[in-house]
Formats: sequence, C-alpha cells, structure tokens
Amino acid sequence: MTGFRVTVVGDVGLDVVAQVRGDIVPGQDTRAGVVVTPGGAGGNTAAWLAAYGVPVSLLARVGDDEAGRTTTAELVAAGVDCRFAVDPTLATCCVVVLVTPDGHRTMLADRGANKAFSAADVVLGTPAEARQHLHLSGYVLLDDDSRDAGLYALTAAKAAGWTTSVDPQAARHIEAVGAPTFLSWLADVDLLLPNDGELAAMGGASDVLAVVGEVVVTHGEHGATWMSGTERATMAAPAVHRTDSTGAGDAFNAGWLSHWLAGDAPETALAAGVRAGSDAAAAIGARPGAAKPTSPTQGPTG
Repeated sequence: MTGFRVTVVGDVGLDVVAQVRGDIVPGQDTRAGVVVTPGGAGGNTAAWLAAYGVPVSLLARVGDDEAGRTTTAELVAAGVDCRFAVDPTLATCCVVVLVTPDGHRTMLADRGANKAFSAADVVLGTPAEARQHLHLSGYVLLDDDSRDAGLYALTAAKAAGWTTSVDPQAARHIEAVGAPTFLSWLADVDLLLPNDGELAAMGGASDVLAVVGEVVVTHGEHGATWMSGTERATMAAPAVHRTDSTGAGDAFNAGWLSHWLAGDAPETALAAGVRAGSDAAAAIGARPGAAKPTSPTQGPTG
C-alpha cells in the first residue's frame, strides 16, 4: 500500500490495432494482423498504475453500449476505481491504430463519449488517509468540447491541495491551438510529461519550465530526461524489440508517478518510467497483460 492515491482524468475506449505487413497504397489492399484491445490514454495509465499497486481512480465518459461495458469491466478487474459517466447518445471511444513493422504507430481517433466529458463528471474523492494526485491526459484539454472539464479538474485538484501532472499527448493539436494558449492552461501544474515533439511544439524546455514546476520528456527508444530549474537527469532505454509503441508514453507516466509521488530520486523514477514504457512497447496493445509488467523498482535492463 502506498501513502498516496492517483486520480486519472482521460479517455477510455477500444483500440483496433492493425500491424501493417507491407506498404499502404491508397485504393489497394494491404495485409495486416488486426486485434481489438482496450485503450484510451487515461485508461492505459490507470491500468499500469494499478498493475504497480498504486491506488487509482479513473474519471472518463463511455457510451451506453457493449464497448463501454466491456472496457469498464476490464478496468475494474484490473483494480481501477472507475468513476465513469455514461453518455446516452455518443458511442464509446474507438481508435484505429496502424503499426508499422518497426513498431511506430499512427492513430485515427474517434473520442466518442469522451468528447462530452464535462465538469459534472469530475468527482474528486477525498480519503483522508492518502495524499492525493491528479493526472490529466492532454486530449481532454485539446478538444474544444471537453476542455472546460479538464481545466475544472486541474483547478479543483489544486484548490483541494492535490499535486497535479499533465501529459500533453499530441504535438499536432498543440500546434493548432498555439503554444502560448496551451501553456496558459498549465498554470500551477506541478509536472508535465511531454515527448520530444510535444516539448518542441510548446516552444522548448525553457518556455515550459517558466510555467510548470518539473518536466519529464520522453525520447522514445532513447530514454527520458527530467528537468527542474537548472537540474537535469537522464536515463537511457534498454535494448528491446519494439512491437507496438501504442501506449508506451501512458505506461511511462505510471512508472514515473509510482516513484515520483513516493519521493524517490529522479533517477529512480526515470528508471521506472523507462522500464514501464519498454514493457508496453514490447507487446501488442497499450495495457499490461500481454506480458507481465516488470516491477518499476527494478529499473531498465538489457
């Protein structure tokens, strides 16, 4: 049992993952291996946190359909406290993921019911026995329809004395709204978890550190770097075969948070995050289960 609890705010749904076995030619057939797996950035991070023994709640919105019931049941079975609103009209989120032979992924996303996530869906628990942390998926902020709910969640968490973190999630969408606007939404956030592309879209480390307390930037197969003020720490990634990078960043977030919230050194938290991301990338799908996740306390190997 930890001395903290994490509430994740983010998307949940299903991924249709297609492992492409040749060049995609418009108007022609391309052979692929296709599987349907649980997904959504919020659901992924919550599932990995639960796999590492962290008490975790997930706030999201699903459709009143079989996909919503299935993904809810899977997360509950994984140990996640699901505080889901059920949308009477919109379907549960579905994402088509195209995975190339080198493990890189391209996503075609329909956020479905997650688009209607509202401030009324933000119900923050207040158990007195544990320190509270809110982790927000950037997709909530980057959609006009759910942005107010994301901003409300961050504001409510800070007002309650919680720590907060945000994963920006999508460089292309950050560029569309503009770096100054996106950074304005992060005022008072304790921790930002971008990848290299997202950090560049926000103007670089100095611009981001002028707004948030700490930054952890992931470099894909090259590991990750923690930054706070003038301090830096970097962790290389282990040499692993990357099967599907879908959800690797979401898993990294869980590994990092499981140690950062415990007060461990940045190097220890980086090792946990890198190992978690590597575990996720080594199997099809974005959740623990295809292969038993390595304990984040073990750090990277290879």
